[in-house]
Amino acid sequence: MATAKQPTQKGGRQYHIACRRGDLAGYVLLPGDPGRVEKVGKNWDDYKTIANHREYHSITGHYKSTKISCLSTGIGSPSAVIALEEAARIGVHTFIRIGSTGALQKEIKPGDFVINFAALRKEGTSKQYIWSEYPAVASYEVTLALIEACEKLKVRYHLGVGVSADSFYVGEGRPGFKGYWQSKFKYILNDLAQAKITNVEMEASALFTVANLYNLRAGAICVVFDNLITDEFKIVGEKKLGLIASEAVDILHKWDIIKKKKKKKYFYPTLIK
Repeated sequence: MATAKQPTQKGGRQYHIACRRGDLAGYVLLPGDPGRVEKVGKNWDDYKTIANHREYHSITGHYKSTKISCLSTGIGSPSAVIALEEAARIGVHTFIRIGSTGALQKEIKPGDFVINFAALRKEGTSKQYIWSEYPAVASYEVTLALIEACEKLKVRYHLGVGVSADSFYVGEGRPGFKGYWQSKFKYILNDLAQAKITNVEMEASALFTVANLYNLRAGAICVVFDNLITDEFKIVGEKKLGLIASEAVDILHKWDIIKKKKKKKYFYPTLIK
């Protein structure tokens, strides 16, 4: 029965994502844009639409031997964590954020891919859950699977610590409406670059933080659309992004089978020898 503390829709569907147990696979890709969901599905052997409610569009299908889902989250950490919260309630255990990002290191070019193994928490959502000192760290297994997928598909990628912001404009060093600006914005990008932050986006740190609190796995890979240091901009690599993440899920699934067969809790390289 639905209550204010546990709101659900008719038939046990989750209040925001409109999915119920069995609708989503254990492995879910999380793009922000609902329009990217079908593009991701075109990499798969088959898929069907599950729900389309608010910013949450979901599909489930198969990539190679693995059942997989894709669920859009909209823009920003609040809606992304709602997706994680409700998907976890119906059995999802592994989340991979996929999306676009702005690079903060000169050598990272539009069309490159960035895998974040950790993120600086400049968003506010995760701070509703735990102290700001708590680290936002990706699952090492998801990170390793993403690296292997990039190597397998021979794409140019980078590995590093990202930053998740709450504002696409002033929070990422862009002028606001009518050139709105404050002195504190002037050095934000260079300061982040000096700290060896690879890229900025808007969801990863919250997903990493909450997933760790719930003993779930989360990771992130983004395609670079712009470099905020060199001022380059090009929309490229979106289709390949979905393929890389799908390949990573298939790799993870195989590793999970091996772990279960060998009664191991954690994956390590010699398990596959």
